[in-house]
Amino acid sequence: MPTYQQSILIKTNATTVERCFTQQDLMHQWLNPALVCEPVGEWQTREGSEFDFRLQVPLLKPTLRAVVVERQPGLVVWAFDGFFRGRDRWEAQPEVGGNTPCTTLLNRFEFTIPNPLVSFGFQQFAAGWTKRDMQAQLQRLKQVAERL
Repeated sequence: MPTYQQSILIKTNATTVERCFTQQDLMHQWLNPALVCEPVGEWQTREGSEFDFRLQVPLLKPTLRAVVVERQPGLVVWAFDGFFRGRDRWEAQPEVGGNTPCTTLLNRFEFTIPNPLVSFGFQQFAAGWTKRDMQAQLQRLKQVAERL
């Protein structure tokens, strides 16, 4: 199962970092503009909450339904089952020590692509872009969190 894992040190407390990946207005400040995240029903990130992640690409708008399968303070895990199957884990880990609060944000995206044609296309055209985009998202999230 392919796994992309990134982390970044953010100079603020874990509660602020968590807000950035659980509150709709903050999340839309750092998500890739080509990716839209919409709740199914009311926006909430408790276990069982559902979201549609829609990629805004010309002629297509592939949508992936995700469900929050694990939720704890500082942690949200979305599971999805569609053209991708897997999990997207966001975890804010407080760093101990020092005078300035710091948090390590870990994002772990693990998935399979059941359709061989879609899998081939992803590997050829989107795998590198996905890795770079995950890194860029963490940088944007860091900027949002450190501004709060």
